[in-house]
Amino acid sequence: MKTISLALVAVMLLISCNKETKSIQKEIKQYTIEQFMDNESVGGGSFSPDNSKLLVSSNRSGIYNMYTIPSTGGTYTTITASDSSSIFAISYFPNDERMLYRADGNGDEIFHLYLRDTDGTITELTPDKGARAGFYGWSHDEKSFYYGSNKRNPRYMDLYVMDITSFETKLVYQNNEGLDVEAISNDKNTLALSKSINSNDSDLFLYDISTKKMTQINDTQCGTFAQDFSIDGKTFFYTTDKGAEFSYLMKYTIETKLKEKILEKSWDVSASFFTTHGKYSITYINEDAKNVIEVKNMATGKNIALPNFESSNITNVSFSRDETMMRLYVGGSDRPSNLFSYNLESKALQQLTDVLNNDIDVSHLVNAKVIRYPSFDGVKIPAIYYLPQQATVNNKVPALVYVHGGPGGQSRQGFSSLIQYMVNHGYAVLAVNNRGSSGYGKTFYQMDDLNHGEKDLQDCIEGKNWLAAQAEIDGEKIGIIGGSYGGYMTMAALTYAPEEFAVGVNLYGVTNWMRTLKSIPTWWESFKTALYKELGDPYSADSIRLKRISPLFHTDKVTKPLIVLQGAKDPRVLQVESDEIVAGIKANGVPVEYVLFEDEGHGFIKKENQIEAYSRILKFLDTYLKKEPVMND
Repeated sequence: MKTISLALVAVMLLISCNKETKSIQKEIKQYTIEQFMDNESVGGGSFSPDNSKLLVSSNRSGIYNMYTIPSTGGTYTTITASDSSSIFAISYFPNDERMLYRADGNGDEIFHLYLRDTDGTITELTPDKGARAGFYGWSHDEKSFYYGSNKRNPRYMDLYVMDITSFETKLVYQNNEGLDVEAISNDKNTLALSKSINSNDSDLFLYDISTKKMTQINDTQCGTFAQDFSIDGKTFFYTTDKGAEFSYLMKYTIETKLKEKILEKSWDVSASFFTTHGKYSITYINEDAKNVIEVKNMATGKNIALPNFESSNITNVSFSRDETMMRLYVGGSDRPSNLFSYNLESKALQQLTDVLNNDIDVSHLVNAKVIRYPSFDGVKIPAIYYLPQQATVNNKVPALVYVHGGPGGQSRQGFSSLIQYMVNHGYAVLAVNNRGSSGYGKTFYQMDDLNHGEKDLQDCIEGKNWLAAQAEIDGEKIGIIGGSYGGYMTMAALTYAPEEFAVGVNLYGVTNWMRTLKSIPTWWESFKTALYKELGDPYSADSIRLKRISPLFHTDKVTKPLIVLQGAKDPRVLQVESDEIVAGIKANGVPVEYVLFEDEGHGFIKKENQIEAYSRILKFLDTYLKKEPVMND
């Protein structure tokens, strides 16, 4: 009798659990890709000279254009209305409301600089055909700005200064040795230059323009990176990982050459710089794949209190030129970042944007958590885990291992419309930071050197195994997805471990390392040697290994369905990489879909293309991974 009672109780509990599961599933609304892409992405935020408004870039029109927003809140004012190439705001001019911006040719990464005058007139400031230009900062006297250009030699970026009244240019530093300009002193006489050695290490130099004397800052091979000069130009700040796993902040006195460690954390100090007149220093710490930001008052030596956002994190800050106003971006893995203004004197905090589509209830989105799992050799692999709210032991869901770009990138605790779209539609996502990812110490960072497609692939497979062991996951329905290097990892998985993953999603991924390494953009010349040391030199005996790890030459091994997405203007991973991998796999009789965008580069920027790309991905997953009838949005 007691046994029967317990059995009845168990049955009732099961029924109750099933009812609860169904109830939860009904409460979590599924959103269309159009709704997810109706979220707005806002970037930048340069204060006007009187601090009354901010200049931003936004994709609210479908592609990025420039807008202004009142710094105390209010409606946008449209500044540009491009319907082809995206426009990215750089800054207001220091003392008037002229604007500087950049644009390329639909993703070809040949950026040029443009002036928008106060009357709306547009002037191209760097018109050299085929030459790439990049903004390097305003001069401290506010009479000019610095920019880099490879118009003299396509392989190297020279440093120029442009007068903001006459717009005459002057060559400041002719780059004949493949160095990169990292910082410029306020007195215009000293440059910080770097030379990449490998994926982690670089040499750092100070170059005196008047004497042409070059002084090397690091005395051993390590990861050494310029940060900023003091306002008076007497000291120089840089980060280094000399003798340590993580980068810390150093101070270098130029006259005496004295070095002093001034800030060390248990994670990388990833950036540190001063506000315009040196009242504050801003420091970023890469703490477990998210930014922790410290703003120090230099007069008191203490960090100031920043506004508290209970459900979100401050991801980025900058100051007005008079240092009385701050703009902040605030977001999280379950919500895109909004722009705020903060008056440091009155403590007034104002939200300026509301970028999440009003149709979407943020409680229906998933706040990711950081997990760690052991790989095949015991190395702990960090990852960011998104579990659909509708997933339960009785309602197991399919899953995807997501691999970031790079090599050397990092999956971060930030918002991704694609990931949230997939999760909202019932797919768990594990964004792995396999060995070779940045942010976890230099030993971990260099673990994949010259073994791509091998140990890093095993880390992804172990991520799949971790997923399969979770009670809410259907272990037979786990795929792999990634872009760029992550796209390569997708193809490596389907090629070299063809039975591990059920499907693959390759976004503009490398498939032929020899061709990719031989055809890298000319402006990457300064980084080419370091890239070859990490991946291999295609002009040497390394080519044997590079061919072995290139999926294109092993397409006969692919047995699982694949979707490939590519931009025709991509200068990093050429379209031919995707053309050929698709043709090779089609010859196997394996289901393969190909989505090509004629007006995109390395990554998809235009909303209409993102909608097409992401909807095609979900339909592919529903067909081949979830294996359920595809429902139209």
